Amino acid sequence: MNEDVRKYSEMLHSIVGNIGKVIIGKEKTVELVVLSLISGGHVLLEDIPGVGKTSLVSALSKTIVCDFKRIQFTPDILPSDITGFSVYNQKTGDFEFRKGAAMSNFVLADEINRASAKSQASLLEIMEEKQVTVDSKTYKLDEPFMVLATQNPVENLGTYPLPEAQLDRFHIKTSIGYPGYEEEVKIISMGKKVKSELKSVASGQDILNIKDFVRTIRVDEAVAQYIVRIVRASREHEDLELGASPRGSIALYEMAQSYALYKGRDYVIPDDIKYLAPYVLPHRFILTHKAKISKKTEEEIIEEILNSVAV
Repeated sequence: MNEDVRKYSEMLHSIVGNIGKVIIGKEKTVELVVLSLISGGHVLLEDIPGVGKTSLVSALSKTIVCDFKRIQFTPDILPSDITGFSVYNQKTGDFEFRKGAAMSNFVLADEINRASAKSQASLLEIMEEKQVTVDSKTYKLDEPFMVLATQNPVENLGTYPLPEAQLDRFHIKTSIGYPGYEEEVKIISMGKKVKSELKSVASGQDILNIKDFVRTIRVDEAVAQYIVRIVRASREHEDLELGASPRGSIALYEMAQSYALYKGRDYVIPDDIKYLAPYVLPHRFILTHKAKISKKTEEEIIEEILNSVAV
């Protein structure tokens, strides 16, 4: 095995293991969040309150020595609260830039669907270009940078559904879910001390090194064609009004490279694509009216596509 592959794979496992001290029994979700980070993507966590969404992001920022900011989205939050704004300084006679909450390494956009469309739209440039533009001046965000957004799927009162353009900017959409019986016993007896004493196991520079290296993971042309066939099948599916975009193909490609490295390989296999597709693609789909009436889900459709597209 390539020495670098082994080194970076071990580092990723130690990051996942460290977060796992706080987020008990949810290794798969933690893995996906870490893989999304090294793919340069963002994560949408859709789950009910109280299952540990905020704890997961907090544990990630402690595990990797990086800044962490939380934005509590409400209907009255302004785009300037997120991006920053210019203030006139009477002493100097100049305008000064005050940083917004997005100027951090890890940004938790809590209850993202509670903000108005205007405030949600202020995240579009941040997530895609990793920069903010205020008064026609552009400010680059520090790397590594990642937005982890949460939304509650049950309570719809006073919420604004995320538009397709915004959903498409998330590499993956996943949920944490309730813990198992044994795990919940561990969680309630664990206490808050473990969270506060969590040690870091990697630096921001380590993540940047992994991000550079992960681009060298080999993806055979046949595997790349397999990705495109899956995505194109979603565009032609009878139950979908809108399939996945080319951004979805790129996200799946990048996540597969990250997953291969995590598994200690310097090449991607079709099984990686099959495993990741249900997390990367379904949130980009728009169901037809007929499919909604017959209660079909995006998850069922991706399953059908994966079963029908030949490897």
